[in-house]
Amino acid sequence: MNFFGIGLPEMVVILVIALLIFGPKKLPEIGKSLGKAIKGFQDASREFESELKQEVQKLESDAKTPTIAKAEPVSTASTKEETAPQSSGQS
Repeated sequence: MNFFGIGLPEMVVILVIALLIFGPKKLPEIGKSLGKAIKGFQDASREFESELKQEVQKLESDAKTPTIAKAEPVSTASTKEETAPQSSGQS
């Protein structure tokens, strides 16, 4: 059993020291408040992770959606002038 890099013997030593410092009446209260704090941290972490995933999916879907550019109308008068043979006026 390994919590946060702390083995079972180290956990036992920490619990014995905490029992000596706080006493048997305060130790359950401290454990309860510590458990609530850890649960709150986990809930906040899950919420942050879900929001981050939603934003990533939103950005990915926006990137996959092709953007259609408006085509500018082509003037037919200018293209006819370029392709029509020019008369030099000399015969």
